[in-house]
Amino acid sequence: MKTVLKLEEIALFILGIFLFNRLNYEWWWFLVLILAPDLSMIGYVFGNKVGALLYNIFHHKGIALLIYAVGLYLSIEVVQLAGIILFSHSAMDRIFGYGLKYEKGFKYTHLGEIGK
Repeated sequence: MKTVLKLEEIALFILGIFLFNRLNYEWWWFLVLILAPDLSMIGYVFGNKVGALLYNIFHHKGIALLIYAVGLYLSIEVVQLAGIILFSHSAMDRIFGYGLKYEKGFKYTHLGEIGK
């Protein structure tokens, strides 16, 4: 089953690249911004609860799709870009086994414990 889930996330990452390609941005923007959602890990400075909340907001695909849809509806490309980056980054993280965080600590995710 893990293989099927990884393949699904790879397909979603490719979808993110496809959607990015439809915007009027140079490719280097995707490469520069793809790791930007990880800045949300700064929340862990304030403890596991705040860290998990902030991390999960920036790594939730539903929120990413909502942001993209708002940008699409309002025809604001930078908002669409934000949604695509959040979505693509979340798919990329899940390919590598990084899931949404539990308040217990950074290494505890909905996909299992990191490092096991």
